[in-house]
Amino acid sequence: MAIAAGGTAGHVVPALAVAEALRARGVEVVFFGGDRAEAELVPDAGYELVRLAVRGLDRRNPLRALGALVLALRAVLIALGELRRRGVDAVLCCGGYVAAPVGVAARLLGLPLYVTEADSHLGLANRLLSRWSRRTFLFFPVEGLAGERFAVVGRPLPTALGRVDRARARERFGIPPDCRCLLVFGGSLGARSINCATVAAFAERPLPSGLAVLHVTGRRDYDAVTARLRAAGSPPHYRVRDFVKPFAEALACADLVVARAGGSVLEVAACGLPMILVPYPHAAQDHQRANAKLLERAGAALVIEDHELTPERLREAVLSLLAEPQRMAEMAQAARQISRPDAAQRIAEELIGAARGS
Repeated sequence: MAIAAGGTAGHVVPALAVAEALRARGVEVVFFGGDRAEAELVPDAGYELVRLAVRGLDRRNPLRALGALVLALRAVLIALGELRRRGVDAVLCCGGYVAAPVGVAARLLGLPLYVTEADSHLGLANRLLSRWSRRTFLFFPVEGLAGERFAVVGRPLPTALGRVDRARARERFGIPPDCRCLLVFGGSLGARSINCATVAAFAERPLPSGLAVLHVTGRRDYDAVTARLRAAGSPPHYRVRDFVKPFAEALACADLVVARAGGSVLEVAACGLPMILVPYPHAAQDHQRANAKLLERAGAALVIEDHELTPERLREAVLSLLAEPQRMAEMAQAARQISRPDAAQRIAEELIGAARGS
């Protein structure tokens, strides 16, 4: 079996969850990817990664766009050779522009092709590949996509998500057992507006008694955030990390989450955690706002628009929720009801059935 996924952890982590379900059923899995999040996450999980040199299509620069097309064509040829040489029976494309050449190669070889979509709209590569796929698995409902070839299955979740010991996780990060923990994160690179507002709200002002903060900044802003913390006197119970592996341990510490609204919010939901979501305003087709509003309508999240995010607004929202345990419990229950914990198993079973048929 081959899985193509790349770019962000939002594409790679669900792909790894499906691979885990396949491996548990005795299926050999090889990954195709590039040099971003997958270059670290896939080998760390114990899978072989076939590297493809690709880049996104820059529609504003014709020369760069032409170069991207040349790289994509070369990647198709490499993928054709690797899929054929390895005797791959079926292909799953999980997003990122690295997935498109592998999907095209699968189509040319007549292999069963499946696609996952992590957001509430189809990305450019998936719009192409979904025309050929036997089924496109959707993590969120997507307006206008229905019928037998589309299935809303939820986000594939790592099995470790529900197995992390809370006390040990808190010990790892230095979170006192008697404190409530606010987890803040913004994806692989982080979210600058969230990072800045969080430091100003909870590090450069007195941290309320009984509250600890675990702030996962992303690698881009880590140095700037830690410098501001030092200038603020390194407040106790405010913990900063650039990146956390496995992320399930960060979630196990938390009582409340502040985050962007990419596909990873479904992992948060699976943990039954109330959320304050700040959608990235420049996401393709504004899909993060659609994700956030879906969770807000379900009662699992409070949404703050990026342009409305200030330290004062964030601090007020966090402290108000923490002061209402009944509301927090209702949000946690709503979050759990959104989660579909069998997504990885469902996808794996369909892939195995297709491979046997081929």
